Amino acid sequence: MTFQIHALSPEPFETLLAMDDAELSERRACWRTADCEPGYPCRVSLEDAEAGERLLLANFEHLGEETPYRASHAVFVRAGARQARPEPGSIPDVIGRRLISVRGFDADWMMVAADVVEGANLDATIGTMLADPDIAELHLHIAKPGCYLARATRA
Repeated sequence: MTFQIHALSPEPFETLLAMDDAELSERRACWRTADCEPGYPCRVSLEDAEAGERLLLANFEHLGEETPYRASHAVFVRAGARQARPEPGSIPDVIGRRLISVRGFDADWMMVAADVVEGANLDATIGTMLADPDIAELHLHIAKPGCYLARATRA
């Protein structure tokens, strides 16, 4: 099954990226500086920041539908990041080098499948899950901190 990985759009973060520290604090956001590589994955570019690079750390609602699984979590965004558009069937390195929690949701946004897999083996898990007609899309999270990373759909 061919799949498509989807990065976040930069649009929801544009206003935040122009704010000072006090304004960001009021919106549950702040600046962080990458102190290692890899370690700070931008959810827009789907690339790890370089050591010394400054990133926005903000709360982002990645599942906003009215469901028991409604969810938000912290995400990193690089200033000036362009939205990644991976080729169908490809896994960006930022995902492939991490332990990934894969969560399958149906059309009513109920979780109907889940697994944890090394990113290097993720394509097989995505293919198996998306072969299930009850699964509408997958959410990919970095397993250890639990942070939302991207989503996957049928291509």
